[in-house]
Amino acid sequence: MAVVAETRKSPFVIEWRDGFKIGLAQVDMEHRHLFSLVRALNLDSVDQTVEELLEYVVTHFTNEQEMMERSGYPAFEQHLKLHEEFASQVADFLGSGSAWDEERVQELRRFLNKWLIGHIMTHDLRFGKWYSSQQAHLTQLAPSAAVAKPANPSGFLARLFGSRTS
Repeated sequence: MAVVAETRKSPFVIEWRDGFKIGLAQVDMEHRHLFSLVRALNLDSVDQTVEELLEYVVTHFTNEQEMMERSGYPAFEQHLKLHEEFASQVADFLGSGSAWDEERVQELRRFLNKWLIGHIMTHDLRFGKWYSSQQAHLTQLAPSAAVAKPANPSGFLARLFGSRTS
């Protein structure tokens, strides 16, 4: 008599790696936490974990978007749209009415990991590089130029470096 072993798929888990860092401490810390929440998804606590994950995604997106908006990130609107599309995809998945089973939990985990990695390594990394270059540029300017912009800049250099008159 042949014994058929039950083969169970191992969970689709992607661990945080330093290679996912975008160079902004707060954003990197939040991304790391998102990975830990996705890793925590399991059938026994899926409702609670999904709720915690959704709340944290809102917090993270809000923080990231505020940072982009305050810094004048030129691709802010496009990035905001990506966040909105993600929210819509998650809402569609969660609103499907399907019962939670191991396969559905793994499907959600795969989707979240794939989206996170793709988004971080493309769009967030682009923002991180832009933001860092802006900060480096500001530190190269004279302290008075980095602190205040002239009320009525005149010409390219005046707008770039600020008014030097007292």
